[in-house]
Amino acid sequence: MFNLLTGDVAATAAAATEGAKKSFFEILGEFKIGEISLSSILSAILTLVICYIIIKIITGVVNKTLNKSKKLDGTLRGFVTSAIKAVLWVIAAIIVANALGINTSSLVALVSIVGLALSLSVQNILSNLFSGLTLLITKPFAAGDFVEVGGKTGLVKTIGLFYTQLDTLDNIAVSIPNSDVTAAAVNNYSREELRRVDRTFTTSYECSTDEVKAAINDAIAKDERILSDPAPFVRLIDYKGSTVEYVVRVWCKSADYWDVYFNLNENVRESFAAKGVKFSYEHVNVHIVEK
Repeated sequence: MFNLLTGDVAATAAAATEGAKKSFFEILGEFKIGEISLSSILSAILTLVICYIIIKIITGVVNKTLNKSKKLDGTLRGFVTSAIKAVLWVIAAIIVANALGINTSSLVALVSIVGLALSLSVQNILSNLFSGLTLLITKPFAAGDFVEVGGKTGLVKTIGLFYTQLDTLDNIAVSIPNSDVTAAAVNNYSREELRRVDRTFTTSYECSTDEVKAAINDAIAKDERILSDPAPFVRLIDYKGSTVEYVVRVWCKSADYWDVYFNLNENVRESFAAKGVKFSYEHVNVHIVEK
């Protein structure tokens, strides 16, 4: 009889404790802010903290991975990190909204519509952006290179995510949309260490080939910036109606190109004058015959 009473008391105590527990969670669940219960808010806060920790871990791993890559520019690394972080926070917002009991299907649809609308409204901007990323990855030129892009020639000052800026030889800053840069042919005159200077000179038929070549070689020898390897090339290339054409090809460092180009013109003129070699040009001789 005593055992029976003791068992009833224990069962009653356990039932009371269980009832207290249920009452606590029921009260917690009944406490609401608007349509959202307190338990949902606490769950959402816990979810947000977890998402924050995961985002920090992922962005940290991405940063370490990108920093190890020598091919990626610092601007590109920062952009990629920011883009990944933005996408992760959008996903975290949807997860937290789901924890709060909000219908996330409509939220996902809204995000998709907004993304589509933005992509259509900023189509040109996005085109320049992805073209900028392409330039930063492929590196057809770098800051300080002398290039020709889409008919514009100058020194590359900056390669931005949207525009590439050139400083022309007459000191004009030209900003070219990156989409135009990637679509155009790019001539990079600074990429290679050496460049070849090509010139053509015309002389009279009266001058012998040996005299002309000797005069040109003397002019070449006056400029120490002209390299001996590859060796200079001087040959008769063509016969015109009133002139004989000689082609001259010499090599120099890329940085010395224009100085060598102009000096070669001046030195050849002086050498021709000293050697008695006559320049010539296309002309017509008219002979009047008297009867």
